[in-house]
Amino acid sequence: MTPVRHNRGFRTLSVAAGVLFANGAHAQSSVTLYGALDQDILYTNKTLNPATMKNGGSQVSLVNGGWQPSRFGLTGSEDLGDGFNASFKLESGINVPTGGFNDSNGNFFGRQAWIALDSRYGEIKTGLQFSPFLIAVVALDPREFSFFGGSAAIYAHNVAATGIFTPNAITYSSPDFAGLRGRAMLSLGNVAGSFQAGRAYSGSLEYSLGFLLITAAIYDSNPGSATVTPIPSTVAFEGRVIGASYNFGSVILKASLTNYKVKSALNNNVYGGGIEYRATPALTLNSAINYITDPDNRNNHSLLASIGAQYDLSKRTLVYAQAAIVNNHGAETTGFSVTGELSAPAGSTVGINMGLRHVF
Repeated sequence: MTPVRHNRGFRTLSVAAGVLFANGAHAQSSVTLYGALDQDILYTNKTLNPATMKNGGSQVSLVNGGWQPSRFGLTGSEDLGDGFNASFKLESGINVPTGGFNDSNGNFFGRQAWIALDSRYGEIKTGLQFSPFLIAVVALDPREFSFFGGSAAIYAHNVAATGIFTPNAITYSSPDFAGLRGRAMLSLGNVAGSFQAGRAYSGSLEYSLGFLLITAAIYDSNPGSATVTPIPSTVAFEGRVIGASYNFGSVILKASLTNYKVKSALNNNVYGGGIEYRATPALTLNSAINYITDPDNRNNHSLLASIGAQYDLSKRTLVYAQAAIVNNHGAETTGFSVTGELSAPAGSTVGINMGLRHVF
């Protein structure tokens, strides 16, 4: 989804470097410590006062994860022979400015905690993991799921961490069949006497033909899960996404339609599109525009537009600058930053951030 890019897009949510252990009597295995630190200075000309739901004034703040999430973790794999491989991942989100938890469900290993077995027949993964719906949304975001001005802020604004950090999940990912690949996930509610309470499922299909990629995914969950996390990760909602991308080499075009529906709470269609341009081996430029509208009430709508630039100082360190504007009408309170401006007041709100990111 090719040069190394510092955790850009979903493909780099599991960047790892530095083998700590590699040994085994009958099979090769490895364990790796990895991580990323990302923080930025954010300016917004308006903020949302939750008490009045009106403008609370401008703000300058040092926030965590302006481009991509800050995190650290352990990952490992073991070659079992005959084409079989076992792997695991434990990943925690961290808040660089404060040293606390962030970019997770609020638990210690609240981003990922899973074990997997894969072979030529596909992969089975169990534990806390990203849903196929989220993977599809990330793949279709021209801002590479930047935490500022992209699909990440829209996603979190609508359903918090649900479908991102999915608990009690079992996922099967198929091998590639002539460009076609599928994923299917079941998340259990762990409620005695009721299989349906808290149950969630998600699935996706993607088809690649040359430089064209077409992706579609669904998510559906029930209320009543026995799992409770500091940041809500079991909101009962229906999610649908379909879109395509085309890679011209240095230029990638993407467009998508996403729906988030929470019963008796919200119903938002998101029409998104944009472009990513690899200007030089070190410099990447991208922009996106998202129109959010409530199909049940056309008076509720938002427009979010953003641009960004990322410059690689090295293979591990980059600097970035981004700008966004969101215009809200009716009951919509769409923001443009996962940290610092997840919700915005009515009218136009402008934000600018500059940050530094280092991976290890």
